[in-house]
Amino acid sequence: MKSTPAPRRRRLSRKPARRRKGEGDPEFIKRQDQKRSDLDDQLKEYITEWRKQRSKEEDELKKLKEKQAKRKVTRAEEEQKMAQRKKEEEERRVREAEEKKQREIEEKRMRLEEAEKKRQAMLQAMKDKDKKGPNFTIAKKDAGVLGLSSAAMERNKTKEQLEEEKKISLSFRIKPLAIEGFGEAKLREKAQELWELIVKLETEKYDLEERQKRQDYDLKELKERQKQQLRHKALKKGLDPEALTGKYPPKIQVASKYERRVDTRSYDDKKKLFEGGWDEISKDSSEKIWNEKKEQYTGRQKSKLPKWFGERPGKKAGEPETPEGEEDAKADEDIVEDDEEVEEEVVEEEDEEAEEDEEEEEEEEEEEEEEEEEEEEEEEEEEEEEE
Repeated sequence: MKSTPAPRRRRLSRKPARRRKGEGDPEFIKRQDQKRSDLDDQLKEYITEWRKQRSKEEDELKKLKEKQAKRKVTRAEEEQKMAQRKKEEEERRVREAEEKKQREIEEKRMRLEEAEKKRQAMLQAMKDKDKKGPNFTIAKKDAGVLGLSSAAMERNKTKEQLEEEKKISLSFRIKPLAIEGFGEAKLREKAQELWELIVKLETEKYDLEERQKRQDYDLKELKERQKQQLRHKALKKGLDPEALTGKYPPKIQVASKYERRVDTRSYDDKKKLFEGGWDEISKDSSEKIWNEKKEQYTGRQKSKLPKWFGERPGKKAGEPETPEGEEDAKADEDIVEDDEEVEEEVVEEEDEEAEEDEEEEEEEEEEEEEEEEEEEEEEEEEEEEEE
């Protein structure tokens, strides 16, 4: 096949570039310069406007900072005044408490002195009366002075005495308002003072209530912790989890839980079950077995003695002679019977022991199953408590 020749490239002729429209026109140049000057003026206006706005913002920020600084200063002064006022109020409260305490002590001393004077006068009157009367007197308890406690004396007070004590106590707590001849300004000051007193008392009341709430919550939390500790302690000892958390100690188990019949024993008999005594029980059982074996041994049939020198030992006068060999045969029969009885007793004892072993194994299996059930229940309760 003939190869096709490659196409020839055209030679591009370089022509001079065309002139832009109105490039040499002076009007066009003038318009362009006018546009540039307008843009420059507009940009200058934007810049001046931005600078004015920026200066305004800086002035406002400066004013705010000065205001903040002044506020900090005033707040510090107010806090200092408040601290000083609180300190003065605390000192005044302490001073008032001390004065009140001294006043109460003085009044109590005066009351005691008056009571002592009355008692001395009463004793003197009783002595004068005794001198005029008989030579003997019957001692009686004085209802108001001697032989009574303070609570009994409080109970024996009359209504008039209680009212008087109430007035005295209220006079300490509630002071009368002396506002006669006060002007408007003084009344305002008095009202402001009373208002501040009310606010102070309310704040103290609120603080005490909140403190009481916190103490109640702390007590509740401590009681709950104590209950948890007692539950763990009871579980360690193998008791019910709530055994130690109640008001009274846990009950003593004086009977088996597997016992289905009614227990008619007294408390002393039940208590003796837990006082030991295994040695006595084993001793009684071994004594009983010994007596049974002894009765079996003594009740056995004895073999007769052989002849001696042609005459049967133990023969009484007038008894007939027994033929030879009869005594030996009877003795052999007695021995065989004794052996059979012994074998039967041994077999019966073995059977009884086997039955007792089987019963003990069954009881142990039942106890193990119940212990496993109790352990599972305890684990479930512990998981519920942890949740």
